[in-house]
Amino acid sequence: MKTPRDLSGRDLADALCRHWGYREVRQTGSHIILETELPSRQCLPVPDHKSLRVGTLNAILRLVSSHKGISREDLLSTVL
Repeated sequence: MKTPRDLSGRDLADALCRHWGYREVRQTGSHIILETELPSRQCLPVPDHKSLRVGTLNAILRLVSSHKGISREDLLSTVL
């Protein structure tokens, strides 16, 4: 699946909270800090930008997919 070019940081954070067990802990400057306890503790900063850069989005997706033990395609299908 192709990486979206117009996904905002807020939309990504909302999708991760809704579908993958993350919760918004705080916002520091322009970064939304997400946290999860399953399968282990992970803190994840997501930039609150109108449109995330492709490299930034890929890095976040790689972190989440490796932590949750799922494929990047499965993660992208729920985020979109």
